[in-house]
Order: sequence, then structure tokens, then C-alpha cells
Amino acid sequence: MVRAGGGVGGEPAPRRSGERHPVVVCSLERRGPVRRRIQLLVDELLSLDPAMEVLYVEPALDVVHALAAGEARTVLASLRDREVTEDAVGSPRLRVIRPRKWLPRVLDGRADERLARQVVQAARWWSMEEPLLWINDAHYAPLLDMVGWPSLYDVTDDWLHSSMTPREARRLEAADRLLVDRCDAVVVCSPDLARTRGSHRHVELVANAVDVELFRTARPRPRDLPSGDVVLYAGTLHEDRLDVDLCAELSDALPGVALVLLGPDSLQASSRARLMSRPNVHLLGPRPYADVPAYLQHADVVVVPHVVTPFTESLDPIKYYECLAVGRPTVATPVAGFRDAGWPIVTADRSEYVEAVRAALGAQRGGPGSDAQGVGGADGVERPRAVDVPTWRQRAVDFSAVVGSVTGW
Repeated sequence: MVRAGGGVGGEPAPRRSGERHPVVVCSLERRGPVRRRIQLLVDELLSLDPAMEVLYVEPALDVVHALAAGEARTVLASLRDREVTEDAVGSPRLRVIRPRKWLPRVLDGRADERLARQVVQAARWWSMEEPLLWINDAHYAPLLDMVGWPSLYDVTDDWLHSSMTPREARRLEAADRLLVDRCDAVVVCSPDLARTRGSHRHVELVANAVDVELFRTARPRPRDLPSGDVVLYAGTLHEDRLDVDLCAELSDALPGVALVLLGPDSLQASSRARLMSRPNVHLLGPRPYADVPAYLQHADVVVVPHVVTPFTESLDPIKYYECLAVGRPTVATPVAGFRDAGWPIVTADRSEYVEAVRAALGAQRGGPGSDAQGVGGADGVERPRAVDVPTWRQRAVDFSAVVGSVTGW
């Protein structure tokens, strides 16, 4: 019961003067220099549709958690603003708010309802009448009972298989079921999500993509990238994705090679300490989206040491498309997205992973050359060119068709 988003269709027709297409996006991702699927799609959709106006709802500020983490300034800054604040984002058609969650859900059973009311208030403030409700964060399911807006549920990860308490799992499962059953459209990004969410209703499959031009434009070597041989992982550091044990084995087996982990750090303290205790492991933290290609281009080998679990099976890893675009040798565990890939990606089971990385290093001892541009290599094998890798503009055209089917725009 799944229909894949149509190929590279024509872009939407120009809109009539004065027409407004308001959209409220309840996202699992903050807007910022680290850009992921939903930010990239929103930006492309705004470019495609000059009548579109977006209220982008970031994950809520957890007041108690922020205070416990010593972030009193963040809370005070939030209190000085009006109840729902707007950030300067550089576009008159895009506004960003960050609702506040005053108490943990275990203490406030109506916390999600209170967050939803802040979203409704913000939409009214900016005179959004009957906007499209685009829900990526299932915690905003209460909005369906508050408003009669056309609705779209965008499922990008199966968080039901992630690490959480039984109480959190029950709450999220109920919200997910409600959204799948009642939203006007359901969009998923991976075949596994199409299977699980499309078991009893129609869903739209709109996979991930890459900014091909950005990732294939040659960049100078980043100054903070260690000298010598480098194997690099680019992505969020979290035990639900990253195999910390395998990373430790890799660093121990290749002591003369720098293992660079680039991306937001959500590791448990014990995992972080374990990795940082190794002299050849470098946790560089997040970098702006525009800077990531330089790190990938100058890695000797890109590594994707992911755990193989039901959660990772639900993913359509964006880094897969980035690896295709950059063209650097890549060694991944056999997870969804990478499992059936061809050049420049090879997959290896956990027991063979270290040797596969060692072999890739032995075959690749120079800096990035023409391969990073997606052209034929020295071995005479034809490399994928830009047209072979899907772009975010193509995905936005597909997503726009779903939006049109729900709203009539």
C-alpha cells in the first residue's frame, strides 16, 4: 500500500498573485547550521512555491532539563520573549518558534497538549488560516483534535525501536498510531517504514537525497582534520546508530590511523570517555552543513560502523547519498541503504569490518582526486555522475505533489 514519489516531475506551476499557502511544520530537528532532511525539504519547497509560508516548530525547550544542565541563560532568554518566540532566519516566508515544555511528561500528563496549544497560538499570531499541518514529531499528535487543518505525517525514523523507557514507548506508540490512522497523508523515507506504516493504509515513499553540487565541488582540506591517514564517520553520534564497540576495535587495530567522528554528540558519558581515551580517536563535534563535504572529500576512507537493529533498518541514511556524491571509498556495516550499494561503498559484517577498512586504506593512499568529482577512476571503472544521485530538489518536487493532493494547491 505504498506509492513511491514519482520521478523527476515538472515543477509546480506559478501561483496566482496574493495566494497564500501556509504550512506549520512540527519538526524533530532544530533549524541551524547542521541541516537534515526536513530543513532541506522545507527550503526547497519554499523555492518551488513562492506562495508558501512556513511556521517551523523546533523541538521544545525542556525547561527543567535546561536548568539541570546549567543552561539558565537559555531559559531566561526564552522568558524575556513573548510566549512563542520568532527567530531571524533570513526569509520573510519562514518563521521559527521553539515552544517551552515546563514540566517533564511524567509530572504533566498534558504536556504535549500544552505544546500543541503554543503552536496554534503562533499560527493565529501570523494569521495562518487552515494551514497544512506537517507533523514529523509525533508528540504533536494532540493537534489533530484541536484543529481541522489538512494534515500530513512525515515518518523519518522508527523511534518505536529506539532506546526509551516503557512509559515513553507506550506514549509514542499511541501517538504514532493516531497519526497514521487519521492524517490525510503519510510520507515515509524508507522501504521498511513503508512496510510498517503502510500495512493498512496508503503511504507515499519519498526517499532522501543530497545536494550534489555542494558535495562534489572540490574543497580545501579542513585545518582541524588530522594529518596522515584518516578514516572518518560523519553523522550523529548516538548508541542507537553508532557501534561504539566496533569504533573502539577499529581504533585499536589501526593505531597509526586517525579515526575522526564528525557530528553532534549524543553519546552516553561512558561511551564518550571510552572513545576519547584512545589517542587516535578525534571527536570534532558538529560542523555546518556546507563544511561537511570538505571532511568527506579529504578522508582516506569513509566509515559507517552502524549497529544493525530494527531501528537502523527503518532508516534511509542521508550519508549514503553523500558518500555516492563525494565518491570516496566507504566501508559500512550491512545496514539498510548501504547493504546493496555499489561503488564507492563496500559492506562488511562486524567480524570482518576492521579488515575491510584496512584493505580500503591499502588501496587508497592518496588524497582526493578525480574520483571525488564522480568521473572515471584509474581502474577504468565508470563512476556515478551527478545525474545518477537524487537531489533534494527532485525529492521536493515529489513531496510537493503529496502536499498538493492534501491541500489542493
